[in-house]
Amino acid sequence: MNLVYRSTRNGEETASASEAILKGLTSDGGLFVPDCIPKLGVPLGDLAKMSYQEIAYAVMKEFLTDFTEEELKYCIKNAYDDKFDTKEIAPMVKADGVYFLELFHGATIAFKDMALSILPYLLVTSAKKNHVKNEIVILTATSGDTGKAALAGFADVPGTKIIVFYPKSGVSPIQEKQMVTQKGDNTYVIGIHGNFDDAQTSVKQMFANKDLAEEMNQAGYQFSSANSINIGRLVPQIVYYVKAYGDMLKNGALKEGEPMNVVVPTGNFGNILASFYAKQMGIPIGKFICASNKNKVLFDFFRTGSYDRRREFYVTTSPSMDILISSNLERMIYRITGNNPEKCAEFMQALTKDGVYTITEEMKKGLSEFYGGYATEEETAEKIREVYEKDHYVMDTHTAVAAVAYDKYKAETGDETPSVIASTASPYKFTRSVMDAIHPGSEDATDFELVDKLKEISGVEVPKAIEEIRTAPILHTTECDIDKMEDEVKKILGIS
Repeated sequence: MNLVYRSTRNGEETASASEAILKGLTSDGGLFVPDCIPKLGVPLGDLAKMSYQEIAYAVMKEFLTDFTEEELKYCIKNAYDDKFDTKEIAPMVKADGVYFLELFHGATIAFKDMALSILPYLLVTSAKKNHVKNEIVILTATSGDTGKAALAGFADVPGTKIIVFYPKSGVSPIQEKQMVTQKGDNTYVIGIHGNFDDAQTSVKQMFANKDLAEEMNQAGYQFSSANSINIGRLVPQIVYYVKAYGDMLKNGALKEGEPMNVVVPTGNFGNILASFYAKQMGIPIGKFICASNKNKVLFDFFRTGSYDRRREFYVTTSPSMDILISSNLERMIYRITGNNPEKCAEFMQALTKDGVYTITEEMKKGLSEFYGGYATEEETAEKIREVYEKDHYVMDTHTAVAAVAYDKYKAETGDETPSVIASTASPYKFTRSVMDAIHPGSEDATDFELVDKLKEISGVEVPKAIEEIRTAPILHTTECDIDKMEDEVKKILGIS
């Protein structure tokens, strides 16, 4: 039976999995959600013996029900291959009394690689299944990591173009260089004079612009998204937590059926939502510890029930989480309204119009499995230093935010359930911040001098993704104001 996907804002708008992947957003600006979360068809005990690719198939076949076995296995085989620098794809490492699931061993050394390695294959397959003749234009806003991972995934993929907008002053130097040196005749990178929320809002407006869609259609184009608002991004993320449970069984941290907690550093709420979906599939998970940086809009939401983006925006050392509008939270709001699209749409309209919404006490009960935590900049740096000195394990700033939130959760609750932290980026992606924490006094060093210093003190090899950009020429230099983003898209597509 094919799983039906439905709009969070309009119960009448439905799609198959492949249609939802193609569209990205619903026509009313909502997100596609499955009518139900399917159960995993594999006994928990078997997970410890399965490869990442086998678990990926077991999870994705339940959600992508209009893909044939051959189509889905083709996508998985091509996505999870030797572009990852570890055989395990996502190895688990124990340090500081917790398990770190390292999701950063792909082509761009961030967790986004895990889903964005497969999305191009899912998208191209979806286009064929639905007899799409138009060229697919991937339109994406990034707070740092999605952009490069999407660019790497879609570079020179036939029948696609990819346009990435990023906040010019809101990403790390390494993140920026990764994007602006991206090769590929179909890749376009634009720095905006604004923050990630500005970029994401403008991208959503372009998706919802029916006049623009018609202009593009006349010219032989149509939009799709590589952000985690696309279920083709979200579904592959569920695999992380199913795989993590298998690892916890394999290493003896858990017995079959015992719960684990998960700790996820998040800004857009996609990665932690994937862990929640994993639990609905049957993975025993106790608490979902949602870790925020200084932009703690999600922390405040879990504490008060009010989502309020009317606050100062901070640029931090964990820039991929510098977000005040957590798009994927809409899928959770839809769920705790009792799958009520009218009510969900009201909340989202209030957020757009007034900048705030407040859920009911009854809805709050639907969030009882979540714990909101956050880390200050000082706490983040201190945690990096502490774990390096104690266990000689080097983590990046985003992972450190999660580790701080986990410490606070344990201190507050006394919960000793074995826990997994989603380690979302290599420390080499944020070398300056990491080195400032563990080896202060290198302010005058270049970013690549710091890369070499980090290798020297940590003993961890410099990833290929970093070596490749040392001397790579800058290929993308376009910048624009927020109100000119649509003009830039039209210029690229030759429809201005």
